[in-house]
Amino acid sequence: MTDAHETAADSSLRTTGGAPPDDDGSSATEAPIPLLEPREGIPPVIADEAALARVIAAFEAGSGPVAVDAERASGYRYGQRAYLVQLRRQGAGTALIDPVACPDLSALGEALSGVEWVLHAATQDLPCLREIGMVPTRLFDTELAGRLAGFPRVGLGAMVEGVLGFVLEKGHSAVDWSTRPLPEPWLRYAALDVELLVDLRDALEKELDRQGKLEWARQEFDAIASAPPPEPRKDPWRRTSGMHKVRRRRQLAVVRELWQARDRIAQRRDVSPGKVLGDAAIVEAALAVPANVHALAALNGFGHRMSKRQLEQWQAAVDRAKALTEAQLPQPGQPVTGPPPPRAWADKDPVAAARLSAARAGVSALAERLGLPQENLITPDTVRRVCWEPPAVVDAESVGAALAGYGARPWQVELVTPVLVEALSVKEA
Repeated sequence: MTDAHETAADSSLRTTGGAPPDDDGSSATEAPIPLLEPREGIPPVIADEAALARVIAAFEAGSGPVAVDAERASGYRYGQRAYLVQLRRQGAGTALIDPVACPDLSALGEALSGVEWVLHAATQDLPCLREIGMVPTRLFDTELAGRLAGFPRVGLGAMVEGVLGFVLEKGHSAVDWSTRPLPEPWLRYAALDVELLVDLRDALEKELDRQGKLEWARQEFDAIASAPPPEPRKDPWRRTSGMHKVRRRRQLAVVRELWQARDRIAQRRDVSPGKVLGDAAIVEAALAVPANVHALAALNGFGHRMSKRQLEQWQAAVDRAKALTEAQLPQPGQPVTGPPPPRAWADKDPVAAARLSAARAGVSALAERLGLPQENLITPDTVRRVCWEPPAVVDAESVGAALAGYGARPWQVELVTPVLVEALSVKEA
């Protein structure tokens, strides 16, 4: 048993990093231990099919859960692809795989089918893992487990320190992981990220069981593992930072044309869109709707560093927006499919507003009593939808069915239904 396993096996969680205190309010005060090197050293980066085949065989023959992590190059490259995949499993050790050199890891994914994957903030890594053929059938999310257990800080470093008593270096989380070759300090950091994930998982499972929340966590993990890939975002250009300043439809068209032109360039060059043209510059051009290249060059974000050719391509996008007919211009807001914004409820439907106020207060009190964030108890959107259009007959069966229809898990339905049944009976204040 390793030192980390011994720490994880201790019946009481450490609290140096903000873990929930024991029932008697006590907490450990031992100084955390810096984790400086992987147990077996830094493994070589797997970058060819022969080495990958050996890793697949080793991990298939390993035992217990497998720790999985992925590093992306957000802010540097286009999209969210993985540039390094890290794994660790008992009997197999740690593997660092280059998914640029080995872009198809479906054989590895198949070898680990049925094995529990341990990830931290799984929903962040699953899309890029899916792109290279790695899709778990079972998982344990240590970040989500921390939320359900009531940890105020659920970053990996805080969790490892608070639960296991080790300090992880986090200095390389935002580097350009598309760099080749990857520097040794980065590889050390990457290996250490999976070094204690299974130990952390074991300790959190015991804590969730102690709090009576383990079944809740299992339902949440199953929901993540079985969720289909998210649908492409509709009108992603509307998420341009500073869009609240843009009011007129012609100006919205300028944002759309510039955003789409930028996206095409960024994709072709494989760089982050923000490195091609900043959001602030797009909004600036939309508000000004410049008449020509000279007017565009005078705006913030289109300064002297930009070549004439670049200015002309951005002005061409502005001109395309100016040439659109009224019918072709985008509407000010996206079509609303759910309830209106809560701030409008008092005017539109005072009774619904009273229901929502009561529901929010009830959910907040229940979440505090259970020691977990409100949004993990039930999503705010689900509460709004049920309060805006409650069942015709309000009772436990109908409200529970409504919650389940919006994707609430059985444990959430059981706990939240009584709160909403009471809230939905509230009349206008």
